[in-house]
Amino acid sequence: MGVAAQPSSSGGGSLADLAYEGIRDRLVMLDIRPGEPINDDALAQELGTGRTPVREALKRLEGDRLVVAYPRRGTFATAVDITDLAHISEIRAQLEPLAASGAARNASAADRSRLAALAGDVAQLEASVADRRELLRRDVQVHREIYRAAGNPYLEDILVRQDNLATRIWCLFLDRIPAVAGHVGEHVALLDAIVAFEAEKAAQLALEHVVGFERAVRAVL
Repeated sequence: MGVAAQPSSSGGGSLADLAYEGIRDRLVMLDIRPGEPINDDALAQELGTGRTPVREALKRLEGDRLVVAYPRRGTFATAVDITDLAHISEIRAQLEPLAASGAARNASAADRSRLAALAGDVAQLEASVADRRELLRRDVQVHREIYRAAGNPYLEDILVRQDNLATRIWCLFLDRIPAVAGHVGEHVALLDAIVAFEAEKAAQLALEHVVGFERAVRAVL
């Protein structure tokens, strides 16, 4: 992503948090390509955080399966393995509906206002934005907002990690998948259901979204 600049889950946070989010978003959108070595100095300069926060961030990102460290060789962006798609989709098919229904039940008034505004933004994007990467950035944002609104930080943590891995797969095939705008546009109905307290409908739409993602990727393999 130029950078997938999404709202920070850390609420500002430490320099290590900022480094983590900045590097994570570059990895997720393949701005740092799979297998590419991680340049600590360049990232520290680019992010303005210094080398120590970058190194702390990389340790966290290794736990997220986004980087891998090799003794005496350095740290590298992990490969995108299409064989992981079934495993990731299996988890998301169970947990995305749980998060969507949880958001429909638990979201605060402020959450619902924010999600309603986001639904309006997505509806406009679908019709007006040709940049597929920008559409995908908004897809990531919607997912993260729903996870947060569900009110379960442990569920949020798991799903953010899985969505990050799924987005890397999507990015790998972005130029070959014809219906990116439609896929992102599905979020309008999902967000509307959450805002309207329709938990069962939100869960079903979230499941259809995950299944559609896997089907779209497999169609171009």
